[in-house]
Amino acid sequence: MFHCNGWCFTWAVTAVGGRHVCLRRVDPGRVWDLIDAEGVTHYCGAPTVQASLLAHEKAHVLDHEIVTTVSGSPPSPQQFVRLRELGFRPVHVYGATELYGPYMICEPHEAWSDLPLGEQAALLARQGVHYVVADPVRVVDEAGRDVEADGRTLGEVLMRGNTLMTGYFRDAEQTAEALAGGWYHSGDLAVRHPDGYIELRDRKKDIIISGGENISTIEVEQAIREHPAVEAVAVVSTPDEKWGERPKAFVELVAGKEASEAEIIAFARERLPGYMRPDAVEFTALARTATARCRRGPLREREWRGHERKVG
Repeated sequence: MFHCNGWCFTWAVTAVGGRHVCLRRVDPGRVWDLIDAEGVTHYCGAPTVQASLLAHEKAHVLDHEIVTTVSGSPPSPQQFVRLRELGFRPVHVYGATELYGPYMICEPHEAWSDLPLGEQAALLARQGVHYVVADPVRVVDEAGRDVEADGRTLGEVLMRGNTLMTGYFRDAEQTAEALAGGWYHSGDLAVRHPDGYIELRDRKKDIIISGGENISTIEVEQAIREHPAVEAVAVVSTPDEKWGERPKAFVELVAGKEASEAEIIAFARERLPGYMRPDAVEFTALARTATARCRRGPLREREWRGHERKVG
């Protein structure tokens, strides 16, 4: 409940007289037991939490529809396909603690229901449109100009509205930087599509610049995550004499399954342009944050120890 104010569900469920089913920690087996025993109608989970449920031995097709809210990090379309196959109805929202929780929702268009499930999932993985209490989101270039709605041009996501913080506690410098120009500078990089929806591609600090090409770690991670033996993946930059930096994937395998470095790289090559595929894969248990995200920072710092890295 502490993260992003429980995405506001703590208050909303109480306000309508709903019943909370609470856990002290994420236990996918226990979640499946409670879904069946308690008649759960809604549940929330970051993509890594969703993945743990989908991979669990107790996973099964539901006997009633459950609305699941997905947020915390960009989800993969493949995960939405799997959720739909089991009877979940995923709702994708995006926000930040600085915004009191969710700020945008990927509201499905009626026409999407006529598309194949995979195409629907790819559209649902976008970040969507702003809530009614917020201003329309902006995606701007380094000069502060709104980018073209072409689905390709990267820019930083800027937001403002009634739920925006007034500032960081006793940190005037960081507050001034985050709220420059009266907008919250999220540090997230995205593209805007012709229909107005945005789609996150990376964090500014995580983007990999290789030979002048921008590589989205999120896109590389989503491609590798499709491999049936992959439980979780974190992609970071590693120094390269020729290209400046190249992507490296840290992969955690599903218990009882195996895969080689060559196999993962070949799998990525089939799904990504050549310049985006990882040059190396290391198998390891991945550390998570308190909100279940894979920690990229320590991995990136380890790869760049003794080297100078400039981004932007």
